Amino acid sequence: RMRERMDAHISVGSKWFELYNEPNLGIEWPGGVNIDWRNVDGIIRPMMDNWLVWAEYTISRGCYPGFIALAEATPDPLAATRWMEAFLNYLEENHRGRMTAVLANGAYCATHPYILNHFYQEQPGGGPASVRPPEQQNAREGGWHFEYPYDPFQQQNDPGRTVQGGTELTPHGDPVGLTAMGRLFNQLCAERFGSQAIPVVGTEGGVWPLPWDGPQQPDRRYPPYDRNNHPHATVAMFEWSARQAPPWFFGLSVWKDDEYFEQLPATVNLLREIEPVYKNVPPIEVMGSGYERYLDTPEVIPVRPGPGPVHGEADFHMVILAPGLETRWFFDTAQAYWNTFRPIVTTRTDYIQFFTQEQSLAITVITPPELIDEMTEAIRVPFPQVWFDLIVADDQANVAEIFNSRVRDGLRFG
Repeated sequence: RMRERMDAHISVGSKWFELYNEPNLGIEWPGGVNIDWRNVDGIIRPMMDNWLVWAEYTISRGCYPGFIALAEATPDPLAATRWMEAFLNYLEENHRGRMTAVLANGAYCATHPYILNHFYQEQPGGGPASVRPPEQQNAREGGWHFEYPYDPFQQQNDPGRTVQGGTELTPHGDPVGLTAMGRLFNQLCAERFGSQAIPVVGTEGGVWPLPWDGPQQPDRRYPPYDRNNHPHATVAMFEWSARQAPPWFFGLSVWKDDEYFEQLPATVNLLREIEPVYKNVPPIEVMGSGYERYLDTPEVIPVRPGPGPVHGEADFHMVILAPGLETRWFFDTAQAYWNTFRPIVTTRTDYIQFFTQEQSLAITVITPPELIDEMTEAIRVPFPQVWFDLIVADDQANVAEIFNSRVRDGLRFG
């Protein structure tokens, strides 16, 4: 019967599936079950045997099976880290070859990152462990941290804490972070099955509990959030996921959509207002070696110098001529463009650093073919947040036509 239900979804285009839900919570079980990660014969073995058969069938249909999402609980015997270890230990000891094949052929890890208030934004100039008051949080500015429990503020409070624990305060781990359980799954699979980057999708979660009735501060060490800064935190969470999260973290679906629309219209409105940042996922082989750095404890990425990210239309537009390129390549070929759009024109890439995080910048580079790589690296490596527009100066008539066609179409960029 379950295959029939899956087949019905597959027939209309569904590709991503999950089986089971938060088995480390009593509410998911009938009465009388010993809900404990040490209950191998009663829970771990049958769940893993069933899941593996289901995952193989899902892959055979050209779809992606999700590993079981756990509730991010910490007390024993419900601790999510212990359940994940028990699941994967059983698979390694009893079905290593089959599990390796499943990982190599489309499996992903489903997580439920209800992150509470485990996030913060740096004070401008205050350093990575400084914490901005919640009323000053701004999604349009940098310095956000969602890497809990590896963020500098947490490590300052309880040095050495990891998702698996590592300190006296975390005997059963600390999984309550945006990427924490996904990181644990990747670490354990790397050790047991030789993988290097398994996709992770947060199928429930977000900045939660939702602040319907007032401020929420589940963890007293971190700032609270309310209806005013919840929108900024939510937008920043999605942007952090796209810009700074490990490449295996594909994203998050908030719980739940209807509650956001009915109870938190300000959050929905800010999500609409600010253009989404799309995640650029590099082509990483799931199995093998060469990308171990994605499994390491993450380094904190500081606020980048120079302009902030572009949301919609950039605040400023700069035309940069490559070294040695005569000014006629712009002023003789783009007179109509100059009269229409009035960009900043320069030969200096070092001017980019003088824009602030509150200002966004688009750059049009005019360069001869032999300097394409050099100019691209000089701008896109230190300033990936700028909008990059490249025009090759191979023929003056061609360059003139590019600029003139943009004027005719009313577009700064092609």
